Amino acid sequence: MERENLISPDVTGPGDIGRIALADSIRRSARVRPDKTAVVDGALRKTYAELDADVSRLANALLARNHPAGSRIATMCANSYALVVAMFGIQRAGLVWLPINHNLRPDDVDYIFGHAEPVFAIVDEAISAGPLGTPVDARIGDATIVPSAGHLTGGVGGRYATLDAFVAGASSEEPNVTIRDRDVAQIMYTSGTTGRPKGVMHTHLSVYLALLGNAIEFETRASDVGNVMLPLFHCAQHTLAAGLLVVGGTLVIMHSVDPAELIETIANEKVTLALSLPPIYGGMLDHPKLATNDLSSLRLCVYGMMQVPEPMLRRLVAEICPRFQLGTGQTEMYPVTLSFKPEDQLRKFGSYWGESGVVTETAIMDDAGNLLPPGESGEIVHRGPNVMAGYFRDPEATEKSRAFGWHHTGDLGHVDADGTLVFTDRKKDMIKSGGENVASIVVERALLAHPAVAAAAAIGLPHARWFEAVTAVVQLKPGAAATEEEILAHARTRLSVHEVPKAVIFVDTFPLTATGKTQKNIFRERYAGLYAQDPATV
Repeated sequence: MERENLISPDVTGPGDIGRIALADSIRRSARVRPDKTAVVDGALRKTYAELDADVSRLANALLARNHPAGSRIATMCANSYALVVAMFGIQRAGLVWLPINHNLRPDDVDYIFGHAEPVFAIVDEAISAGPLGTPVDARIGDATIVPSAGHLTGGVGGRYATLDAFVAGASSEEPNVTIRDRDVAQIMYTSGTTGRPKGVMHTHLSVYLALLGNAIEFETRASDVGNVMLPLFHCAQHTLAAGLLVVGGTLVIMHSVDPAELIETIANEKVTLALSLPPIYGGMLDHPKLATNDLSSLRLCVYGMMQVPEPMLRRLVAEICPRFQLGTGQTEMYPVTLSFKPEDQLRKFGSYWGESGVVTETAIMDDAGNLLPPGESGEIVHRGPNVMAGYFRDPEATEKSRAFGWHHTGDLGHVDADGTLVFTDRKKDMIKSGGENVASIVVERALLAHPAVAAAAAIGLPHARWFEAVTAVVQLKPGAAATEEEILAHARTRLSVHEVPKAVIFVDTFPLTATGKTQKNIFRERYAGLYAQDPATV
């Protein structure tokens, strides 16, 4: 793919019988079940016919601005019905959806705007009027629409308008736009846990095949009702939400990541397919609302980002939902790539990621490009039609990511005797200490077993003797107390000598991505000089 070419060279048109375009799935569902509820957002309930019409209105309004095909249209929005309309409307217009995580540091948001150069932005009023308001206005020299129910008037240079005002008068008929399956449909920037975010380009084909693969993995059907709790600008929530709309199911938009709201949403909307994070599921177990709400509609609970501890998982299966399933993946290899099935959840415990999804092939590779047999550890690599088209404006990183003909995840692991993939650590998080490899997740698991520890991160910091010194960063539970020596004494009972941290750093908060991943790079940068003064003492 050329550096700036976001349009494939294939000669096909909207009437092509083999056409694959993401927003077409909304039209198909609307034709089959026009009166069925597609999206619930508080008191707002929209049918598939209404969603399809709204998507076309936005597409036609955008097309009236005469932006060239492949132009980027940014969104900085919290989850809402309007954001669902925006992401499909942008793609129906043959333009590229550029979702921006509004929780990023302002300099990262500045970087994305400058790097991706969107021609238009759709921004929530609460975001544009908040701390990022002025920078957002300065970042883009074009109109900014507000897809919320806000009442922004004027703005700098009169560039603000509500979404309703922007689409007023636009046709609800689907526009006649040429879309090729290998046209770039969206650019999602990675969360930047290792530095500046990278823009991951995905085509209509790569995302659509991922959605169909997920429908098989999770046995998704038109009768399903799914919650939208995680941000839609993240690949995990987007793939589950868009996939549910592909099969004609119903989305229920949530506005907080909260166990109580999840309990009430499941009960009130009869959610059948839930997606959340392990800490949220865990928070449901002893919540007082659990006793007064009926969750029997649930048939499957999907989770990601981290493992569920065995005691918690046994309770969740007994008290919340009989079937839990882990899904993993990454923005570059549209999820899910690996799935740990419900039938295995109570049979094997540990860092299991399961088996490849139906559209993905997975292998273990050494640094020389050799595929390794079961039992041997190396980097987890994938290939399949759900791989990215590349990093936007970064051909060197693109080529590096696909060395030896496989997509390199940066994750380490091995395949056990049963053919199940076991995750070991992030390659960048493996600590090289005194000639030994120390897996950060092993250290973190030991630290989290301390009753006073709420969150823990194990990092390697520069050290004259050890090369990298294993260092624990710990956040204590509210009201809890523990000293460095108490934490280290606890760690010694669970870890090998070379795995025990050399020091403990106590912090009040953890820097997290929008999906709860710890940004260890911030800790590594912040405490890089910790052992510079007197390394002989540790």
